[in-house]
Amino acid sequence: MRGSLAALLIAVAIGGAGVACSRDRDSGRDSGFGTRDSKNTASVPEAGPPGAHDHAGMNMPGTTASNESRIPNPESREVVLTPEMIQRAGIQLVEARKGTATTRLHLPGVVQPNAYKNLDVTSLVAGRVTQVRAELGQRVMQNEMLATVYSPELADAQTAFIAARSQLAAHDLALARTQRLFAIGAASRQELEKMDAEKADMTRAVETARARLVLLGIPEDKAQRIASPADVITTFDVKSPIAGVITKRNANAGLNIDLATPLFTVTDLSDVWVIADLYERDFASVGVGSPVTITTAAYPGLELRGRVNYIDPQVQAETRTAKLRAEVANRADRLRLGMFVDVTIAGRGGQAVVMVPKTAVQTIGTQSVVFVSTGPGRFVQRVVTPGDTLGNDIAISSGLDPGDIVVAEGAFFLRAERERLP
Repeated sequence: MRGSLAALLIAVAIGGAGVACSRDRDSGRDSGFGTRDSKNTASVPEAGPPGAHDHAGMNMPGTTASNESRIPNPESREVVLTPEMIQRAGIQLVEARKGTATTRLHLPGVVQPNAYKNLDVTSLVAGRVTQVRAELGQRVMQNEMLATVYSPELADAQTAFIAARSQLAAHDLALARTQRLFAIGAASRQELEKMDAEKADMTRAVETARARLVLLGIPEDKAQRIASPADVITTFDVKSPIAGVITKRNANAGLNIDLATPLFTVTDLSDVWVIADLYERDFASVGVGSPVTITTAAYPGLELRGRVNYIDPQVQAETRTAKLRAEVANRADRLRLGMFVDVTIAGRGGQAVVMVPKTAVQTIGTQSVVFVSTGPGRFVQRVVTPGDTLGNDIAISSGLDPGDIVVAEGAFFLRAERERLP
């Protein structure tokens, strides 16, 4: 009896434990996976992808497609200003007008001296340099003394002139005596004619000696005053043939020279030559007389003007270019020999362009833009292609039409306002 009761109690205990374990497993599934709560029968939606909503019967576009459809055109962003803002910003409008822009070439060039005003100074006599009075870079005037040369050759020429004149004077006395003797019959006609012939030869010798002195730099009036060895000049003054600057100096005291020895180089820098290389493709657009503008990084803002005065008729085989030469006035000696410059040449012919003030063009990054008025107080930005400047105006080759109203003053204010737009 007791054994049966014990077995019954064990069976009841085992059954209760199984029911409890089953309830625990059901409760764990409900709370752990979130499909159903034991106290609330409402459904909990599962997490979907970001931005997705479960609306019955409606297809919602994705985020990327929606953003792309709302990206505005950069040139369609309009700036709207009140009359007070326009007045405060000082905005001024002008009308874009038609114009003609000539083709312009931009070439690198180098400054060289005007060869017609770049002279080597030599001595007219051979000898030895005894004194130098000019320094490298010194500005000299025409006929200013540069150096002194001691010349035995010059002394010999004067001595020969003195001797020739003395012989002629003595022969004149003998001729006068012969003429008197011939008059009284004491001399023959043959003797008289011989004396006349000898005088002619001596006169030519004197003139030759005198001319040589003039060629050696002794003036005519000074040569006529040379009558004795005490009057002989042994030194020669080397003078500058033109006014200019000493660009080379080879003379030093004690230097022995001849007629071909260059002592100095004097250069007139009042005008210089600019040499550039002109390519074959540009031959038709440039000719002698074409105006040129010279600019240099050494003097920002400085523009020197001149004209093409020579184009080499021979093309260089290596570069397929011809040398172009322009003569430019060099006031204040700004252009120095050997300096690199930029050469702008106005070519022949022209093309139709739109002209606007230079102040109307703004640079944003790599683009050039202007602001165009589309109505009272309304402005849009427009990308343009600028060209060469002509005075205070600039040529626009694309982006504008004649008659467009553009902002000439105050464009920077509009640019700032446009950047504030969403």
